[in-house]
Amino acid sequence: MKIDLTETTSSKINQALVSARRAIGTPAIGMVLTLVIVTDEENAYDALKSAGDASREHPSRIIAVIKRLSRSPRSRRDARLDAEVRVGSDAGTGETVVLRLHGELANHAQSVVLPLLLPDAPVVVWWPEGAPAEPAKDPLGALAQRRITDAYSAERPLDELAVRAATYNPGDTDLAWTRITPWRSMLAAALDQQPAEITAATVEGESDNPSCELLAMWLADRLGVPVERTFSGGPGLTAVRLDTKDGVIVLDRADGSLATLSMEGQPDRAVALKRREPAELLAEELRRLDPDNTYESAVKFGVERLAGPSQAKTVRAAEAAAERSAEQSADNAPKAAAAKKAPAKKAASK
Repeated sequence: MKIDLTETTSSKINQALVSARRAIGTPAIGMVLTLVIVTDEENAYDALKSAGDASREHPSRIIAVIKRLSRSPRSRRDARLDAEVRVGSDAGTGETVVLRLHGELANHAQSVVLPLLLPDAPVVVWWPEGAPAEPAKDPLGALAQRRITDAYSAERPLDELAVRAATYNPGDTDLAWTRITPWRSMLAAALDQQPAEITAATVEGESDNPSCELLAMWLADRLGVPVERTFSGGPGLTAVRLDTKDGVIVLDRADGSLATLSMEGQPDRAVALKRREPAELLAEELRRLDPDNTYESAVKFGVERLAGPSQAKTVRAAEAAAERSAEQSADNAPKAAAAKKAPAKKAASK
């Protein structure tokens, strides 16, 4: 069931929700949380679809906040709230409210969302893209117990990781971290089967993939050994190598779906390690509402502390380029000085 409301208010939206539930005989007591999605018109469909799929595991009231800003001064003054209420089969296993905030109202989204939150239920805010620098201090983020971002959607994912580390607050998490949960579980299980002292590790994957960096930082933080970050064509993470005193443990996934686990003294094993859809990632994050201390420790470890030739080569190449530039400048200096003196000599001869 869908109800469209134009130039409406939060009170009228609540009344529409109650009327829709009565019309189809669906109570609200089965919903366990409120999920607020802050997105734009372009990404709203995909975000709502992922949230609807996740609601099959976590029945929730989904509130999508779409800010319709305009550069026109007059349009900014014309504040207006349009809404779409979905209940029943059109909203997964919960309720969905799509809010379109026009004009100056877009800068006060929290005043619209607050009356629509489920009473006595946790609140989670998700930014599929365009997350604020400090989610906990964002007006909408301040309403939530959990705040979900996605560094992978940023223009510079590794810079985004640095921002997440610098502005971390309890309750923050990122889907780049959620993507490596199967990898962390598989590596931990491998070490349980073959306990050994690890001396070094290597993480291979795409160069600008934040999940690769987070996995490398997690290993370096937890194991206290040098972790080398090497690059491949992907997709995503492609391999992890753990060097131990008893041999090498390798988890290799070249095609993005099926991986091979190789351990010393054991036959190679094929393990399912497919790349997951946003709905699966979101459902995983909604399972816990307490602060993720492991994520905090990993993201704060810092990319710059990772060891390995990839970083060393980059630094050496930059230093060599700087040295060549300085040498060329030094070589060109006498020529430039001579060129400046030449006109002076000609003028004197005249």
